[in-house]
Amino acid sequence: MQGDVGTGGHVPVMLERVLELLGPALTGPDPVVVDANLGLGGHSAALLAAHPGLRLIGIDRDPFAIEHSTRRLSPYAERVTLVHASSGDLREVLDRAGRPVVNGALFDLGVSSPQLDEAERGFAYSYDAPLDMRMDTQQELTAETVVNTYSAAQLTRILRDYGEERFAPRVAGLIIRERAKEAITSTKRLADIVRDAIPAATRRTGGNPAKRTFQALRIEVNAELSALEAALPAALDALALGGRVVVLSYHSLEDRLTKQALTARTRDTGPPGLPVPLEAHQPRFRLLTRGAELPSEEELARNPRAASARLRAAERIRVDD
Repeated sequence: MQGDVGTGGHVPVMLERVLELLGPALTGPDPVVVDANLGLGGHSAALLAAHPGLRLIGIDRDPFAIEHSTRRLSPYAERVTLVHASSGDLREVLDRAGRPVVNGALFDLGVSSPQLDEAERGFAYSYDAPLDMRMDTQQELTAETVVNTYSAAQLTRILRDYGEERFAPRVAGLIIRERAKEAITSTKRLADIVRDAIPAATRRTGGNPAKRTFQALRIEVNAELSALEAALPAALDALALGGRVVVLSYHSLEDRLTKQALTARTRDTGPPGLPVPLEAHQPRFRLLTRGAELPSEEELARNPRAASARLRAAERIRVDD
């Protein structure tokens, strides 16, 4: 989703490649695709335009995304179902829509640019704003709650596991000390605390030192990794024969989970050395990408926020009896 450049200049990340990979799965009668991270609907709009018979189910936890995409996709309204939900509820969403089997699934992970660019959402360390970071503005847990109530051990774990912050204990310790003086309620104060906790030599390289902490808090607040852990297997299970999944991730944690999920479905699980492979252990999917594909130089020049994107895709080649 990080290719969104405002509501008027939405640039979907790796759009041509997404269309190319999903296209062969959407040529049959009454094809269905689920967009598990709808965002501003750029990928969905292009898919609907390219496939006149396509039906789309779009999921997003951000009410703004649902509202915006409802307007954007209005020319295709009779072929579109948009649902305000977490992608982790994908299986239930498909069942309620009466479409338990789909032909395509798209995951455009991460945070959208409107979320980053609207200061009041509290996602960005480049603005002084309330510490919020909720994708679903109706949920209770905010980044302010995490920063001011979690223990030092909990904060250290989040920063280490979700932000891959090697100075996690130092950052957590300074947060604990500073919040004892006064609650930490703004993005600027948190960013300043993180900067002070990072050794000066490290601060001189690698960009803003608050980046990893803000990523970790965002993932914790929105349960992003647990949603992906539930949603991606559910999407793979829902794919028809010949169905395809495309995943765009924006940091190593998402990409690692994606790689593990796809690898598990694309390998033979039978005992090694058998003269005849066992059908029950044959892979149900095949990879469509060799490793993770990256945006082209041309796309990066047009949309710098695509720089961290990694694309993986797979196709169902067998179905269980």
